[in-house]
Amino acid sequence: MPVFEYTALSKSGKSLAGIIDADSSVAARQKLRHDGIYPVTIKESVARGKVVGGRKFVLPSFAGKVKSDELHSFTRQLATLVNAGIPLVGALDTLVRQIYNPALKKIVAQIKESVNEGNSLTVAMAEHPKLFSKVYVNMVRAGEASGSLDVVLDRLAEFGERQQALQSRFKAALAYPVFMAVVGSLVLFSLVAFVVPKITEVFVEMQQTLPLPTVILLWVSHFLQSYWWVLLVLLTLLGFSLRRFVMSERGGYLWDRMLLRLPVLGSINLKIALARFSRTLSSLMQSGVSLLVALQIVRNIVNNQLLAEVIDEAIEDIQKGKSMTGSLSGSSWFPPMVVQMLSVGEQSGSLETMLGKVADVYEREVETKIMAFTALLEPTMILFMGAAVGFIVISILLPIFEMNQMIR
Repeated sequence: MPVFEYTALSKSGKSLAGIIDADSSVAARQKLRHDGIYPVTIKESVARGKVVGGRKFVLPSFAGKVKSDELHSFTRQLATLVNAGIPLVGALDTLVRQIYNPALKKIVAQIKESVNEGNSLTVAMAEHPKLFSKVYVNMVRAGEASGSLDVVLDRLAEFGERQQALQSRFKAALAYPVFMAVVGSLVLFSLVAFVVPKITEVFVEMQQTLPLPTVILLWVSHFLQSYWWVLLVLLTLLGFSLRRFVMSERGGYLWDRMLLRLPVLGSINLKIALARFSRTLSSLMQSGVSLLVALQIVRNIVNNQLLAEVIDEAIEDIQKGKSMTGSLSGSSWFPPMVVQMLSVGEQSGSLETMLGKVADVYEREVETKIMAFTALLEPTMILFMGAAVGFIVISILLPIFEMNQMIR
């Protein structure tokens, strides 16, 4: 059934906009009028691939406007409806009526239309790659193939909620230190650029020899006042150049290597990547995706070229008949504990379970490490701020002490 976008007026004259599914634009107008809404404009909305002149054009799905928690909620509700025995088209129709986000509402309506035309849910969701990742689509495909779509959708919602919770804890832990860094930098800039020159004007007018700290402070103050834009341009160019470097093949490899070798942060980055690897691989395999296909998907979401190379080698070894853990054991990025647990899982036929346990361990360790890092970062930043302010104070007081001695 086609989906139409409309603008309309309510009985009170309020402007409205939304989407509605109907057999035609005439039927859409009749539906709206039946609900007490008076349409102004109605046009058919098509976000799926459409063949025009022998070519397939894929129009945008506006998936960028959908938040992660809204996607997880949609997945959980769809799992509940399917588990209750409601046909897929009916379940999607129910969700279309309940969703408030216009972007998600539009996408779900288009998925419902595609399924109603005879396509599978996998095909319908794959037409919106910005919203439904490869992991999501492949798990749904496995669920449809095995007849356990409700179980897979429920597992998908749990998987997404776990990943979002980990990211939220990471962002929450860094929020206060980042806020302190921004505010502290602004305070120091204001002090050096605007306050210090007014205080030190008297020293300059006396034309006496100033102590080295005061000379340095005056030079920094003058530079920030006169050439602050140079600093801004340099920082912008540095950021642009770094981005270009990281986007290159060689630069991206070196960047990923540095991220894993940084003091403290390197360990956290590695544990986050291993937790993501283990959790995603476990979810895919539990949903019925084969190990080789699951590894090929996971390879693209670890976000690190070094780990991706290790996974590529594991895929090649598995294709040759070797075990996955035998390949991973030769890498320095997979700790012996992980390899040992996965080896036990392979031998006992419970690899998915062991992967889940590895993910649990590393997710807890990541949270602990982040909390310890931020607990150490806060006093370090306070110490740095105190040292900077202390330098400013000493630089101002030293000439005053020298003047007092001259007067005596």
